Amino acid sequence: MNRRTFLQCGLGTAWAAPVIAALAQRDKLDVAADVLTRATAAGQVAAAVLYVRHRGNEFVRSFGAARSADERFVLGSISKPISVTALMTLFDKGRFQLDDAARKFLPEFTGEARDRITIRQLLTHVSGLPDQLPENAALRKGHAPLSEFVAATVRTPLLFEPGSRYQYSSMAIMLAAEIARRISGTEFAAFVEDTVFRPLEMKHSALGLGQFPLDAVMKCQTEHAAPESGAGDPAARDWDWNSPYWRRLGAPWGGVHASAPDLGRFFGEFLHREGKAIRPETARLMLRNHNPNGLTPRGLGFAIGTQAGSPGCSEATFGHSGSTGTIAWADPQTETICVVLTTLPGQAPRPHPRTLASDRVAEAVA
Repeated sequence: MNRRTFLQCGLGTAWAAPVIAALAQRDKLDVAADVLTRATAAGQVAAAVLYVRHRGNEFVRSFGAARSADERFVLGSISKPISVTALMTLFDKGRFQLDDAARKFLPEFTGEARDRITIRQLLTHVSGLPDQLPENAALRKGHAPLSEFVAATVRTPLLFEPGSRYQYSSMAIMLAAEIARRISGTEFAAFVEDTVFRPLEMKHSALGLGQFPLDAVMKCQTEHAAPESGAGDPAARDWDWNSPYWRRLGAPWGGVHASAPDLGRFFGEFLHREGKAIRPETARLMLRNHNPNGLTPRGLGFAIGTQAGSPGCSEATFGHSGSTGTIAWADPQTETICVVLTTLPGQAPRPHPRTLASDRVAEAVA
């Protein structure tokens, strides 16, 4: 072999190595896709989409009734970090501080220990507010607007002294969204569109239905639904996750409809500090722990740490899951975004296919 041939072979090997690695990783991601292929083929899951972005390379698959990756799913609680991001655009403008008392903007939110609850505590699930209201079912059966949920929340008894315990609270996120509405003077669904979806070019997303018709969003398999959404009871069909009422309500804690690639764009804003919706320093602020030692670590709207993703994810991981059957996370250590959207609610028999698929993604990029 002469020198020229040797150099050509060496260059070929140098170029081939990353290509071979990429192909090997794609094979590993196919294993994650196979989980959802089998789940939809067996009828366990009606529809699903898998979206992975790893160091600039995208892997996207749709399954079952999902005709393309751009199908819109109701995100459930992945709506929370989106709603909080909209609120934090007002933080960027100096319109509030995290340690402002919530009653500064919600003057009716007073009495008991409510006077001491801060916006930071609302965003990190240590306010003392419940996850769902005792009258949640009655409000939904009556097709109550969000204003009635707000009115009920500001007077509901606190479960503990603010800041003393961690308890996940959808109603705390709702009050944070109401603060954004009052500061901005804009209805919250429109505010999210203006501050998050449009800057991030999330063209297949809306809080509520927005401009999309009801038949343009994937239906949930409500027979496995959570208790607060009717738990699959046929009598709850006019207020469950699939009802026109709920789809249009635009609940800040669970009512965003989005596609998997759109959600990838949202997580990219935080993974890459792109500054399209919020300042990079605000993105960093949202991803650090804000809770006292001894309480569950929590970012602003995001779950953080290894528990935010799948086994093998780093401590820098951030993400969220949704009771409607969704999960999304990003790991800065591996430069990975993983989104799994399904129609099978999270309370369905376990292990849930979203979890299995997510775990396979974490293994593939490790």
